[in-house]
Amino acid sequence: MSFQNFYRTSCGTLSLIVFILTANAFAQRPTPTPRLVINQDVREMPIVGRNNLYCAGYVETGTVDVRNEIVGAEKEQEKYIYAQNDYVFISMGANRGVKVGDLMAVIRPRGKVSTKWTDKKNLGFYVQEIGAVEVVNVKSETSVARVISSCDNLLLGDLVQPIPTRASPLFEKRPALNLFSDSTGKTNGRIFMARDGQELLGREQIVYIDLGAEDNVKTGDYLTIYRPLGSGNILDDLPAESVAAKVEGFQSREYRGGKFSNQAGRKSGEKADGRVVTTKRAKRDRQENLRNVVGELVILNVKERTATAVIVRTTQEIHTGDRVELQ
Repeated sequence: MSFQNFYRTSCGTLSLIVFILTANAFAQRPTPTPRLVINQDVREMPIVGRNNLYCAGYVETGTVDVRNEIVGAEKEQEKYIYAQNDYVFISMGANRGVKVGDLMAVIRPRGKVSTKWTDKKNLGFYVQEIGAVEVVNVKSETSVARVISSCDNLLLGDLVQPIPTRASPLFEKRPALNLFSDSTGKTNGRIFMARDGQELLGREQIVYIDLGAEDNVKTGDYLTIYRPLGSGNILDDLPAESVAAKVEGFQSREYRGGKFSNQAGRKSGEKADGRVVTTKRAKRDRQENLRNVVGELVILNVKERTATAVIVRTTQEIHTGDRVELQ
C-alpha cells in the first residue's frame, strides 16, 4: 500500500472514530431544562398599557368644559375623520396660554347613561376618550396640533382638554381565584356598561361599575365579579322536561312513578307517589345567596358615582349586569 493510500485510510478511520465518540457524548448529555428568563420584576409591571389607561373613557356627573374643540384640519377638503399624524386646528391659542409642545386630550361626551343594571338614580353621562394631540404651532386664538395617538377617529367638534394624570396599578402576586367563595359583606355594585357597547366580556376589557367616590372605592382596588347561582342563562325558559309516561306492566304498584324526565320521581317519606321534581322546583328549595364567581377586576379611574375598571381574571364569559364585590 502506498503512503498516500495509507494516509487516506488512516484519516478516514480516525474521522469515523471521532464522529462516533462525539455522537455518544451528545447522546449521554442530559437534556437541559428550559428556563423562562424575565428581566423585569413582575411587581413593577403595570396592569394596563396606555391604550386601556387613556382610552378607557368614564361616566361622571360633573360638568365638562366645552369651550375648546377641534375646529379644522389640514386635509379637511379630502376627509372628515382624522387619526394619528394628522394635523388639526383647535380653538385655543396664545390668548389662553397655549405653548408649542403642550399635550391635550381629545374627548367626546356621548350622553346620559340610562341602564337597568343599577339602583342608582343618576350615574351621569358617558365621556368617550378619543386620543391625544401635541401643539406644534400657536396663533393668537387658535393652534395647530398633531394627533399623536388615536383611540378612535377624531371628528371636528370633539372637545380638547388637559390630559389627566393617571398611573396604572401594578401587578401583584395574588391567591388563586376561589370559584365558590361566599360574600365578604363588603361594598357591592354591578357592571352596568362596557367600552364599545360590548355585552359579553373577557380579560383586559374595560367596564364601568356603579361604585364611585361616594362608595369609598379607589384606584387599584380589586373586586370579585360574580352572579347569583342559576342566573345568566342565555335562554329565558327551560325546555319541557317530561316525556311520555312509562308503559305499565312490570313495575311495582308503589314505585311505578309517573311521567319520566331528567329529574326522576322522588320518594317522599314512606310513600312514593311518583311526583316529578323539575329543575325549576328543585331550585326553589335550595339555600339563598349561592353564587358563581366569574372573574376579577381592578379599578383604574374613580368618578363621583362610578368607576372605570379592567377585567384581569375570568373563569367564564362575563356579562353586563354581573355583580361586583370589594375584596
